[in-house]
Amino acid sequence: MDSQLLVSTIIILVTFALYIGIAVYNKAKETSDFYVAGRGVPPIFNGMAIGADWMSAASFIGMAGTVMILGYDGLAYIMGWTGGYLLLTFLLAPQLRKYGRYTVPEFIGDRFNSHPARITAAICTIIISFTYSIGQLSGSGVVIGRLFEIDAKIGTMIGVVLIAFYAAFGGMKGITWTQVAQYLVLIIAYLIPVIFMSLQLTGNPAPWLSYGRIVEEIGELDRQLGVSEYFAPFTNGSKWQFIALMFTLMAGTAGLPHVIVRFYTVSTMKAARWSGAWALLFIGILYLSAPAYAAFSRFILMTKVAGSKISELPAWTKSWVDTGKLQVADTNGDGILQWQEIIISNDIVVMATPEIANLGVFVIGLVAAGAMAAALSTAGGLLIAISSSFAHDIYYRVMKPGASDANRLAVARWTIVVATLLAGLVALNPPGVITQIVAWAFALASGTFFPALLLGVWWKRSNAHGVVTGMLVGLGVTLLYIFLAREGYTVLGIIDTGAGVFGATAAIIANITVSLLTPAPSQKLQDEVENLRYPEQMTYKDGEVWIDEDVDFKG
Repeated sequence: MDSQLLVSTIIILVTFALYIGIAVYNKAKETSDFYVAGRGVPPIFNGMAIGADWMSAASFIGMAGTVMILGYDGLAYIMGWTGGYLLLTFLLAPQLRKYGRYTVPEFIGDRFNSHPARITAAICTIIISFTYSIGQLSGSGVVIGRLFEIDAKIGTMIGVVLIAFYAAFGGMKGITWTQVAQYLVLIIAYLIPVIFMSLQLTGNPAPWLSYGRIVEEIGELDRQLGVSEYFAPFTNGSKWQFIALMFTLMAGTAGLPHVIVRFYTVSTMKAARWSGAWALLFIGILYLSAPAYAAFSRFILMTKVAGSKISELPAWTKSWVDTGKLQVADTNGDGILQWQEIIISNDIVVMATPEIANLGVFVIGLVAAGAMAAALSTAGGLLIAISSSFAHDIYYRVMKPGASDANRLAVARWTIVVATLLAGLVALNPPGVITQIVAWAFALASGTFFPALLLGVWWKRSNAHGVVTGMLVGLGVTLLYIFLAREGYTVLGIIDTGAGVFGATAAIIANITVSLLTPAPSQKLQDEVENLRYPEQMTYKDGEVWIDEDVDFKG
């Protein structure tokens, strides 16, 4: 075993042991522990858990690679995802927390007093979370496969076993504290390489301040090579695609059930807002670093790899060529590798950069551990969302309301195991690259939950018929557009990753139209919606606002 593999293996195994130990120590003993961590998570730690839940393999592994390859057009991912968090923090999360339920389908079912709405929402949650988890398990396969130099499919199944164990054992309580540890691992693993690269290339340890000069030099190299300039806008897609993708990611973020449920784990509306604020800070640290990561990696590839003799390429290129994620070919037969003769997958840029920049075995192992933390943390949250949608919203609330706590916990745990295995089987031959699969999940959330929650919270006239019709129409339109776009049929050049803009528009129109054509909700339901707009110390009832008796005005 060479030193790199030995160091990486030790780091990975230590982090695995840490995650399993945390899950065992925080084992869920009651249903409230399993679904909402007992509602006692402090906001700053919930912010870290949200950050880890959010920063999936797509963010850690794929974002910098996407920006490196797409240039300016890749910024739609950063702007869309960040903007979505602002929408969620200020427009929906506090109101959903005030309603006080375990899951998003439970909110929709009780808000509209409708089992069909609850079941439709539960099915949408399972579809969205299942799609998303395929991308995460695929990402874990890439990391484990490269690390141990084994087939990525074997790496995927190793990830499946690990996730199924600690998610089923600890539930939301165990996953919350595991995600806190995973956030710390992944953010350290992400920052160290980019800081080292900044020092190597510019002498400045602050990549956020130094990468502008590198971008200018890349532009000059692009002009010399006669290729599209790195920072030129809309060279990899139309302006409409940029806007549609940004909207899809923004609305999808605000509608992702596994992210929303994290706001149920705190005690108050105020704590929910603070959780969102902390999460924005923790996520921003990585997102502000991704463009620098992309620029430094591209610059090193253009100046230190392109232009080399084919027979003298660095050793790391062979390892990545073997995975199928990197292609090099001397197409003009001159014996020199040209920039245009390198095809690099979005998914390996972050993983390969420590080797490209020759940062040493410890950093390579640390980045592998960070990538695993990102994939595992999001997958854990997704599996809890799938489990709670079936075990709580369908099994307990509809099929068997008299089920005991022990019975419900057993169903929830078995749901996680079965869902993980099924997602793992699909991830063995993923239908796209990680960022693309994740974008589909966002499109589905954008077309289903975002309109349902937006109108459910802010328009009291929306009724059960409207929300069910809206979710089904949004789901159908989004799926149809994804399939058509993949066959080459597009509108205004918008490809499959921007499908959410059509799904959300159709869902909002359907929800409003059907709600207005059918009877209004009862006055009690309308008062409950009105009540969501007031702080939790106030209650709206019978047309008046009441201040709770236990409010201490002197304090």
